[in-house]
Amino acid sequence: MTTPETVDLAYPFRGDWLVQNSPANRVPSHGTWLFATSHAIDFVPVGADGRSARVTASSMVRPEAPQRFVGFGRSVLAPVSGIVVAAHDEEPDHAAYRGLPSVGYALTQRRRAARGWVGLAGNHVVIALGEGGPLVALCHLHNTSVGVRVGRRVSAGDRVGECGNSGNSTEPHLHVQAVDTLDIERARGLPITFDGHLPRNGEIVRLPGS
Repeated sequence: MTTPETVDLAYPFRGDWLVQNSPANRVPSHGTWLFATSHAIDFVPVGADGRSARVTASSMVRPEAPQRFVGFGRSVLAPVSGIVVAAHDEEPDHAAYRGLPSVGYALTQRRRAARGWVGLAGNHVVIALGEGGPLVALCHLHNTSVGVRVGRRVSAGDRVGECGNSGNSTEPHLHVQAVDTLDIERARGLPITFDGHLPRNGEIVRLPGS
């Protein structure tokens, strides 16, 4: 199968989600070509006020429980129809970091990168659109929430897990990327759109439901 230049997806969620690290603003979107993240995008679930969690004085100086964030546990949906080729659900959800704690957390990123893809992606699901790809990865899922296994066929809109804070994540959010092979360390990141559009940083995608 010929890999398309751009992979068009459905949004893998309902409700309100803030766009961060969008390739509409820059490529590589996450500041690196490693692990095929060049065209990846992040979505942070937010409430009606556009915030992921209330900011307090404590938020700026102490790690926070991920359960404080409105999107922790929100459903994550398959953005395409295809076959599940990878599913990992063994990483813990760790504390969230804003303000000063985020600086200390950033200093530990090398340790997570040393673990490879799992250390960065945390709990994740990868869906292949066809026998030869491309593949779409959904990362940082909530521990024990992954509801699909390798070999299962899913349809776009099927629930595959929940938003969590596993892997290389400072607060509960969903990381989405498309790749050309399951060997992520050697894969090429592929451009993506959502219903034909690529939202920019700071936009809030609002979809009915939650």
